[in-house]
Amino acid sequence: MPQQTASGEVTKWPSGQETSQATRPLGHSATRPLRIGPRTLRSRLIIGTGKYANFDLMRQALEASGADMITVAVRRLNLDRPGEESLLDALDRSRITILPNTAACYTAEEAVRVARLGREAGLSELVKLEVIGDPKTLLPDTVALLEATMILVKDGFVVMPYTNDDPVMAKRLQDAGAACVMPLAAPIGSGQGMLNPLNIRFILEAVTIPVIVDAGVGTASDAAAAMEVGADGVLMNTAIACADDPVKMARAMRLAVEAGRLAFEAGRIPKKLYASASSPTEGVVPPPACPTTGGVAS
Repeated sequence: MPQQTASGEVTKWPSGQETSQATRPLGHSATRPLRIGPRTLRSRLIIGTGKYANFDLMRQALEASGADMITVAVRRLNLDRPGEESLLDALDRSRITILPNTAACYTAEEAVRVARLGREAGLSELVKLEVIGDPKTLLPDTVALLEATMILVKDGFVVMPYTNDDPVMAKRLQDAGAACVMPLAAPIGSGQGMLNPLNIRFILEAVTIPVIVDAGVGTASDAAAAMEVGADGVLMNTAIACADDPVKMARAMRLAVEAGRLAFEAGRIPKKLYASASSPTEGVVPPPACPTTGGVAS
């Protein structure tokens, strides 16, 4: 991904191809907070809360990740049983931003209803909007997603839609008022990593709102790769929660996201077909002459 510049100057992709950055503003620094709607985040890593063996392990992983935003499935909270231990009881809400999500919703109407339920329960005006189109692949129904986005934006929500890696749909979601777009790297929980980095790059050029790569990350190198192409952040759950050691993996993901963002901002060198000497050839001292023959010493 080319370096993002405030002036819109022409920069180069790693392959040497030129591209204009006039449509995209200066990216967030790795040492600067990430802003999504009214919220400012110090970490570019957002993590989920599902699939952990217990709440204590989840807390440890959250601490190791350094994330200050976590996503919670509204439909999996026991909001009607206040006396029972809840996932929310395990979270320090004074330090962490809760991102309610509409997981397991298959229609726009259902997703809108669940989002409103979460807000009425006092969770947040933020919503990670999911409208699933296929139960086998868990790919999004982008037509219903766009419809739900328009409704919720008008209703005062800060909408963060989980979408496919289509730059056309990303632009439409931005036009509908989405606070960011969250294209998938691969199907949810698949651990395949970023299958189509070119489309993620196209999305980065198509929109000016933050781009958070969501779903499909399997290990730290996948997170770093997403950040290296220019993504503003990464959201993941299964890769951490289902690792053999979730706490260690959470820390690995934290470091990978930071390293990937720094590498993107630093600017990688172009890929070349042939070798290029690390040391300059100009000014190289010639080998000494042989005192006996006068030739070059062997």
